[in-house]
Amino acid sequence: MLRDIEVAFVGSGVMAEAMIGGLLNQKLIEPGQIVASGPRAERGQYLQERYCVRVATDNREAVTNAGIVVLSVKPQVLRGVMHEIRGHIRSRVLVLSIVAGARIQTISNGLAHAGVVRAMPNTPAQIGEGITVWTATDEVSPEQREQARTILGALGQEIYVEDEDDLDKATALSGTGPAYVFLFMEAMIDAGVHLGFSRRVAQQLVIQTMRGSVEFAQRSTKHPAELRNQVTSPGGTSAEALYQMEKGGLRTVVSRSIWAAYQRSVALGQGKKHGGPGETGGQ
Repeated sequence: MLRDIEVAFVGSGVMAEAMIGGLLNQKLIEPGQIVASGPRAERGQYLQERYCVRVATDNREAVTNAGIVVLSVKPQVLRGVMHEIRGHIRSRVLVLSIVAGARIQTISNGLAHAGVVRAMPNTPAQIGEGITVWTATDEVSPEQREQARTILGALGQEIYVEDEDDLDKATALSGTGPAYVFLFMEAMIDAGVHLGFSRRVAQQLVIQTMRGSVEFAQRSTKHPAELRNQVTSPGGTSAEALYQMEKGGLRTVVSRSIWAAYQRSVALGQGKKHGGPGETGGQ
């Protein structure tokens, strides 16, 4: 699917490296087909030494001969990068953007380029266990859609959607989701320390409990509510703990938080840089 196609990564950060590593580990592409572009020469040297890919500090040089261009820069530098490479991408090339909050119309207008895929991966993509929601313009050919699916599949699971608005929803649920999980883990670890465990033991207990519970839920055919009921005996410890969580409004807080993240993603897509009190504007 990607044979003999040069793939240029404009932006050579963590997520770009995850994509490069995934493609190479799964032998979907050869190192010589990849060029990674970024402003820091030392970062390029690291990628070159570790993955044997070609590197560049000139974005225009990187995209000139590419058959696929992956935009993997930070949102705050996107406009400048698009201005830099505009007119240097061939007309039938696939542009795949993983820039958080950047809508397809923004990418298409900024590059004067019609064939654009927009994707929303998440942090576990770095270990090949992510999930990515993506969509494409009508100008992206069936073959290019399969190429995009192959690239994103190297990060874990992928889901194609017709409506671009679903990417804002995915940003709130799966894109930002790892942060919610990490916060809950942190709270459980702190509680374990409060009970008297060392932080090391508390962390081990929590991480394995999380891992095992997720794996169990994935293998089961039952809804999580049914699984929760199975481990909640009347008058038992789970029932008491869950009562306190419900009393504290855990479900409501989670729901409101995800809705707030969705609204923030929409606002970012509209070019609004600042959120309300307590918002950082990040993913």
